[in-house]
Amino acid sequence: MAALLIPRRNRGMRTRLGCLSHKSDSYNDFTAILPDKPNRALKRLSTEEATRWADSFDVLLSHKYGLAAFRAFLKTEFSEENLEFWLACEDFKKTRSAAKLASKAQRIFEEFIDVQAPREVNIDFQTRELTRRNMQEPSLSCFDQAQGKVHSLMEKDSYPRFLRSKIYTDLLSQTQRRLS
Repeated sequence: MAALLIPRRNRGMRTRLGCLSHKSDSYNDFTAILPDKPNRALKRLSTEEATRWADSFDVLLSHKYGLAAFRAFLKTEFSEENLEFWLACEDFKKTRSAAKLASKAQRIFEEFIDVQAPREVNIDFQTRELTRRNMQEPSLSCFDQAQGKVHSLMEKDSYPRFLRSKIYTDLLSQTQRRLS
């Protein structure tokens, strides 16, 4: 029975290692994860909209395709946990059921905040401890400081690199070519 498990485990490990060795920064990576079909989505995306993403980080995050492009870029940098945490916090703030609040908060904490969490975000010790204390009585604002730190980190670090990335520049070129 153990012999049957080893090949599967090796295959899974090879797949994971293959993904790690393939760090791409291409426009095709973006189109593969678009919310709609890529061609239809790109026809709807104007050069003006895509250019506006460079106005501010919040403009990028508020646009469906901007968010998809930024997520694709973060995946190439193996740092999508920051965006996923930020989005989980945004969703958490919409929780209206008191019964669901504690369980959602616990899931977010265990997935992103706790030391050695599967998708641990890069926050300082004080913020991590404040968030841990907030978990004693979860509220809609219990992740606010951690979310703010992660937002700031993405805005100062990942966002400028995204604007210089091949994903973004190729996307702009694609939207401009449609006009010609």
